[in-house]
Order: sequence, then C-alpha cells, then structure tokens
Amino acid sequence: MPYVLGIDIGSTNTAAAVARLHGTTWTRPEAVPLHVDSTVVPSVLCLSEDGSLHVGEPATDDGSRTTRDFVHRIGDDVPLLLGGEACAPQTLTAELAAWVVERVHALEGGPAEAIVLSHPAGWRPYRREVLHQALSGFGLRNVTLLPRTVTVAESHAARGFAGSTAVVYALGGNSFEAALVRRTPRGTYETFGTPQGLDSLGGADFDEALAEHTRTALARELAASARRGTQAALRGLRAECDRVKRVLTVDLTADVVLALPNGPARIPVTRAQFEEMIRPTVQVTVDLLLRAMRSANLTPEQLDGVLLAGGSTRVPLVTELISAALPVPVEVEPDSQLTAATGAAMAACQVVSPRARRNPPVRDAAPVSGNGRATLPAPRRPHHDTTVPGDPPPRPPVRVLPLDLPKPSRLALARSRGREG
Repeated sequence: MPYVLGIDIGSTNTAAAVARLHGTTWTRPEAVPLHVDSTVVPSVLCLSEDGSLHVGEPATDDGSRTTRDFVHRIGDDVPLLLGGEACAPQTLTAELAAWVVERVHALEGGPAEAIVLSHPAGWRPYRREVLHQALSGFGLRNVTLLPRTVTVAESHAARGFAGSTAVVYALGGNSFEAALVRRTPRGTYETFGTPQGLDSLGGADFDEALAEHTRTALARELAASARRGTQAALRGLRAECDRVKRVLTVDLTADVVLALPNGPARIPVTRAQFEEMIRPTVQVTVDLLLRAMRSANLTPEQLDGVLLAGGSTRVPLVTELISAALPVPVEVEPDSQLTAATGAAMAACQVVSPRARRNPPVRDAAPVSGNGRATLPAPRRPHHDTTVPGDPPPRPPVRVLPLDLPKPSRLALARSRGREG
C-alpha cells in the first residue's frame, strides 16, 4: 500500500509516523515502532569495534564511541568525534534519518512516496542546506524539511484545532522552542515573529531535579554504603526519575525506588513537591513563549491557542503556568512525543497530493474545523534555495571530513535494524 513518512529527530528521541493511501484518501498517521518495545528510539549513534554503526543507547560506557544531541550542532564548524574520527553533525543526522527510512522500508515492504523531516524553527537557510546535502549523500534526495512548529501545528489541525494563529510550545528532553504559526491565504502554515528556544533546557532537567531530591534524602545512607557498590546502583537513578515523572502526570504520589546494596530504598514524592522542584524551569519556558509573542507584537486576544509537543508537556504544571499567562486554550495530544512526527506525515500527504487538502479526505481522522486544515504548497523545497528577508547571507561551505565508515558498516546497520530498534 502506498505510504508517506514523517520523521522527527529530537535532541533525546527520534520518532516516525506513516500515513497510507486507502483508495483516494490518506489514513490518519500511525507511529512506527522504531524500537522493540517503543515507538521512539534514542537519538544516539554508537560505533562498534568492527566499524558498524548502531542506533540507540550503547551496551557499554565507552563515551568515545557514542554520540548524541548532534542535531543542534548542524552548521557548526567544529566536527564531532566518534571513535576517534571527525564527523560533521549533519552527517550523523542524515545517518539516523537513513536508518529510519530503511527500517520503515522493511516494515512497509517498499519505499515511501514522500518524506518530511522536521527541524528546529530557528534554523536559517544555511543549516537546512547542509542537512539537505548530507541527506543526499545517503540517497535521500527528495526529503522535504519543515520547521517543527509547522509539523506540530499540522498534527493539531488534523485533530480539530480550528484557530488560524497559535503559538507552538515544544519541550524536548534537552531542548525547548516556542514560535508563532499562522495560516496563509493559501491555507498553508508559516512561522512568523522570532522563534525562541534553549538547547540546554528540557525534560531532563525535571529528571535531574528528582534525582537531586533523592540523593539529598538518602545522603546518610549513600555515604554509609559508598564502599559497597552504591555508585553502580545510582547509574539507574535518572531512568527511575524519568519513570516517576511520568507517573506523577496522572497520579498525586509516587515512589522513587533505588536498589542499594543493603536493600531497596523508597523515597515518596508528591506531585506538589515535584512541581515546586521544576517550577523555575517551567517558568523560563513560559517567559520565552511570551517573548516569542512580543517579537510579533501579538496580544493574547489575537491568539487562538497554544499547541504543545514533547513528552514533558504532559506534566500538569506546564499547562497550569501557560494558562495563567495566556487566557487561551492550551492543547496537548495524548502521546505528545509523537506530535511532530505525525504532523510531518500529514505534511507528506500534501507533498504527494497537494490539491486534496482544500477538502481534506483524511480517513478515520478526528473532526476537522469548517475552515479546513493547514495545507502545504506543491512539492518543492520550502525556503531552502532563497534567503529569508532579514537573514544574513548563507554561510560559506565548511570543509569538514565526514565519518568514513568501513564498507561493512552500512550493511551491519541494515542487518541490525530489527534487533536494535
């Protein structure tokens, strides 16, 4: 069955979604199981001793052969080191994108009709162009790049968001961005104003706040058992705090459970306690959201809603502080870490069938507003070959040696896609 593919490579996780052509209509996008037990896979690349490249968290602690959070380095003159080899961040990103395409190809039994890949809203033409060049190097020559704010809005529109002007609030594991979107006379989405964001703020800060609370509560016990392998037990603390964070989005209390050498330790945490720990961090994101609005001289009365994306936006305090600052609807999808990927798949439908969007025939989709959903222009690179007014000239090409992997590497990567998610 013909299908299109949407990909979102985030700072922490990568997600993908496909929409299939059923007759003359596109089905609602569905998440692709990129990992054996999850719809997302960590945005991590690991180089093994034999030169094969694998996706996901490494089995060992050899940091010299592991790289992560490379998307935000795209356009940087300084390459990353992986196994002692210099590698441009865009090459690593293209490698991960190619892995996703290969995995979906295997699951669907053929190539996608179109591929849309999201990127941070603040990117200028130079960064988009170097990523396009890297993707072409892996045979992905017809990938459409769209700002994450546009794909997030696309996903919310498919679920019935009827407004024409909104602010997108995307909170990832290690990054945050906020930007304004609006419908154009053609029915397309565009960003306006000045996007705001931080590459060092995200849901991982919530996990660390819980981890610090746990270490403080267990200070005496940890000191007493320091010689009996406590450090090994603490390696799993961040993962446990991530689990507790998710529990506290629906429950009022949860226990941080830590397996110490002298027995399990339980630290009870209430939602109120957790929210006080993370309130300063969340407030910073709300302040950036308001700054994005001020950049376009937009008042709350001109705003139709706030559209959330990212797993940590399920934390109730996020909606609470945004609602206190802006008296407009705040919308979050059931699985918000997939919002950008599903929106990218919706956008890919338009790359194949641009005319259909005027009366969008999305099969099994949620109710759609009478004004119709956002559309995308006819297939072309959006904003990649021209400089946006006000942008500085594109940066000149930088001679960065890509990671020259041994020939078996790509084959090993393809063979391992079923095992390693």
